[in-house]
Amino acid sequence: MRTRQYLIVDGYNIIGAWPELRGLKTSDFAKARDLLIEYMAEYQGSTGHQVIVVFDAHLSPGTEKKTKNYRVEVIFTRENETADERIERLVGELKSIDTRIYVATSDSTEQWQIFGKGALRKSARELKNEMDEIQKEIHVSVGERKRRQNTSSIHLSDEIAEIFERWRRGQK
Repeated sequence: MRTRQYLIVDGYNIIGAWPELRGLKTSDFAKARDLLIEYMAEYQGSTGHQVIVVFDAHLSPGTEKKTKNYRVEVIFTRENETADERIERLVGELKSIDTRIYVATSDSTEQWQIFGKGALRKSARELKNEMDEIQKEIHVSVGERKRRQNTSSIHLSDEIAEIFERWRRGQK
């Protein structure tokens, strides 16, 4: 039996905790949300965890809205429901013997609540450190792929490679 892993992210809590998102939030709130979702798509692609990002309704009033951005589930809670309440409900819905659930928030009260429901906590700083590491790995991987694409796909013997190198240098 394979364990399914989830990461539930308290969206506005993480935006307020990560310096680049916190700064962006003051000038373009929607862009900060979109960037967090992009980061979480990279996280999901790298770790294989299913990621769900939850945003409070008070900044987006109305009924609960669910969307998929980059295969990341995004939930805007219904009016008069906090992200914390929705996260707690999600943990209850997803919890089973073959799941492991992490909740990313730096809200200490919420951390205790979700821990009591069987989920594991991940602070904003821990998630940021993981995300930085993932982005480094992606950068290295892209660099290696580019380097491999620039090399010849034709295998040459050392003797032929030496002849070509002399020609390239203008030697006979």
